[in-house]
Amino acid sequence: MSQSLDSFNCRRTLNAGGAEYTYFNLVEAEKNGLTGISKLPFSMKVLLENLLRNEDGRSVTKESISAVAAWLTDKGTAGVEIAYRPARVLMQDFTGVPAVVDLAAMRDAMASLGGDPQKINPLVPVDLVIDHSVIVDEFGTPLAFARNVELEYQRNEERYKFLKWGQQAFRNFRVVPPGTGICHQVNLEYLGQVVWTKDEEGETVAYPDTCVGTDSHTTMINGLGVLGWGVGGIEAEAAMLGQPVSMLLPEVIGFRLTGKLKEGVTATDLVLTVTQMLRKKGVVGKFVEFFGPGLSSMTLADRATIGNMAPEYGATCGFFPVDNETLRYLTTSGRDEDRIALVEAYSKAQGMWREDGIADPVFTDTLELDLGAVVPSMAGPKRPEGRIPLEDIASGFAKSLETEYKKTVDVSKRYAVEGEDFDLGHGDVVIAAITSCTNTSNPSVLIGAGLLARNANRVGLKQKPWVKTSLAPGSQVVAEYLEKSGLQKELDQIGFNLVGFGCTTCIGNSGPLPAPISKTINDKSLIGAAVLSGNRNFEGRVSPDVQANYLASPPLVVAHALAGTVTKDLTTEPLGEGADGQPVYLKDIWPTTQEIQEFIEKYVTREIFATKYADVFKGDENWQKVQAPSGETYAWDDQSTYVQNPPYFVGMGQKADATAPVKGARILGLFGDKITTDHISPAGSIKAASPAGKYLTDHGVGVADFNQYGTRRGNHEVMMRGTFANIRIRNHMLGENGKEGGFTIHYPSKEEMSIYDAAMQYKAEGVPLVIFAGVEYGNGSSRDWAAKGTNLLGVRAVIAQSFERIHRSNLVGMGVVPFTLDEGTSWASLGLKGDETVTIDGLETIKPRQKMVAKVTYADGTVKDVPILCRIDTLDELDYFKNGGILQYVLRDLAA
Repeated sequence: MSQSLDSFNCRRTLNAGGAEYTYFNLVEAEKNGLTGISKLPFSMKVLLENLLRNEDGRSVTKESISAVAAWLTDKGTAGVEIAYRPARVLMQDFTGVPAVVDLAAMRDAMASLGGDPQKINPLVPVDLVIDHSVIVDEFGTPLAFARNVELEYQRNEERYKFLKWGQQAFRNFRVVPPGTGICHQVNLEYLGQVVWTKDEEGETVAYPDTCVGTDSHTTMINGLGVLGWGVGGIEAEAAMLGQPVSMLLPEVIGFRLTGKLKEGVTATDLVLTVTQMLRKKGVVGKFVEFFGPGLSSMTLADRATIGNMAPEYGATCGFFPVDNETLRYLTTSGRDEDRIALVEAYSKAQGMWREDGIADPVFTDTLELDLGAVVPSMAGPKRPEGRIPLEDIASGFAKSLETEYKKTVDVSKRYAVEGEDFDLGHGDVVIAAITSCTNTSNPSVLIGAGLLARNANRVGLKQKPWVKTSLAPGSQVVAEYLEKSGLQKELDQIGFNLVGFGCTTCIGNSGPLPAPISKTINDKSLIGAAVLSGNRNFEGRVSPDVQANYLASPPLVVAHALAGTVTKDLTTEPLGEGADGQPVYLKDIWPTTQEIQEFIEKYVTREIFATKYADVFKGDENWQKVQAPSGETYAWDDQSTYVQNPPYFVGMGQKADATAPVKGARILGLFGDKITTDHISPAGSIKAASPAGKYLTDHGVGVADFNQYGTRRGNHEVMMRGTFANIRIRNHMLGENGKEGGFTIHYPSKEEMSIYDAAMQYKAEGVPLVIFAGVEYGNGSSRDWAAKGTNLLGVRAVIAQSFERIHRSNLVGMGVVPFTLDEGTSWASLGLKGDETVTIDGLETIKPRQKMVAKVTYADGTVKDVPILCRIDTLDELDYFKNGGILQYVLRDLAA
């Protein structure tokens, strides 16, 4: 093996499934100085093994390994920094395209530095699953799937050509073509191995499968005992180029589960309860690990459902250890027999195997839930942690109308819809979508939805005509067992036809509502509702026409399509009338747990998984028809509006220049609290009047072909124009509450203009920029463009009260310094208006977490020294910053 250090003398061999493996044995390491580590949480054992295996005396030292054993005394509160190396990287196409663009640009830059472009390859395995581009244009017909696929290829041909080029150009890089499934579900059902192996210098090394992903819901794989979480595209690029992920040893919150779920309660009800409890507890930046006797009655699909929503409860991960249920799932899902034998032998040899009766690990803190206490629930109208028991949905909506939406209206008032024989009112469900990785990987809720549909059809219930219904399962396996069991026919009958294999509604790809419905909602200022089985319901995310969004289990999505409203209490009021004119209640058609289980046992089989994943990288005839260029460097097309060579390496030399101070910077924006990366990063539809819309129009793109920001992430010209251009962002430089939309005031001209136009004017004038913000700046999904766009607009520093973990590290990775203000200080308390200038000296000698000063000069000439803390947290991050960013650092390193 390439690394030779083994300070704790724990390298051993293991025999499993007829083969021999080298591994780093934690039991031996405990005997040889790492006292007490058998008591560590399982997730911490994974981190410890990672350090033992990668000990090199530089990024991983004997001291950093010993710190993991010392964790048992301080339980993670000291926050020692470690260099962690995940086994692999997972990407989806929105975040994956820019990463491949950067790799392609690095090949060009390597050539211009006189190096070998072939040196630029992922150094760890990368799987990119194309799952974010399908939109629900067609729905409610047997032709919906074929039509949506056809439109997807029309819109995304340039991107798909580029990804197909990458598939042949780079080693260690695989692409799962469109129409296969959602990345997290494909990861759970096929890519994840639990124990990873690698051939090194004549021996096979076995170690825990770990991954980072460019999507925050990468945490779903934690349900399989694979440690994984979401990182920004920038961190993922670093990981795939062999750089360690720099992290602090986390606090680990133990979540004890007891008992079992009651009849009629779903995995979704459970995860919404868990999410609410953990949000209340406060677990941001911490690991959560599940333990206790309740795990023995919990299926792996239910575990994955809980792991998936870690971003919603704020944790880095939601980890479940390996046990008999893990092996059962690996067997059902068609994994190799020898691999399953290795997983069992390895986990047991390492003390990473869970079973009842073993002493509980030591945790930083714990909380507990009796599964029997969980009740049917939904979450809404705009936060995943906003769980409401099913019986309170109607009253909760009525309250939200007054408090959230400031409407004092008669809820019973309805408005005619032009050209239709129905009317609309507040709280009408206009979108009912079975969508997203969270739930569509879980057979119990999907078969539950199918059986509910069957029972509704039997009594003659119909969906309401104003509901846009859709079914977008996370993998072809789901479609197959729904088809084979006859339940797809039942779902089709009430409008839940297959619309595509992808994220769809959960990421805002819900497609347009029928025009008359959209018009009525907007003309009458109606608060319409969406009910989706996803994990995100932030304001403005699901559809521009829908303000109240509720997360629910697939059976409850079907129920709301039948009821057509969130103003009914479905526990006491009828869903509608049956064919015989009698009222039908939800309890009348809800399937039993036993019936759901019988369907699962009969139809969810190893054969389906084996067949559907037999040739997963090949793709359908649409993918095979895509004509991609070949060659080691990409032939950039100057006319492309989807993929362009980014300017990160322009004029870059072999050595980094000294970092210049920030002198006389202007303020680009004064932002409030909890500005999400959805606010900062370009997302959703592109408005014709926006800078990005003008760019596309100037390049001959018709408005109908704008597509959306997510699909144009490979073109920096579009993306930098869309940074801070969200219709809901408020810049407080424009009045007390701030004007909505991406506007600012340019100084000294005092002209109001778009943030992009102002940034370009400042750039032309040679003026650097800073941004001020409140608490939790950059929370939400891990979006690399929130940092890339900030850099390209010319922002040198962001000064906030606090940052979200991923966005902070992404800013550093793009060469932008994050600073925090002292506790109790804000831009408002400093009296900032936006017409001040800011100077920050000392950047050339900056140290991690150094206390510094921002010199603020007010419009009247007053100067104030404002204490700030540099949030470049580690020495690795400092290297990235001094090189102008992580990509420049890696490139210089490889060229040298």
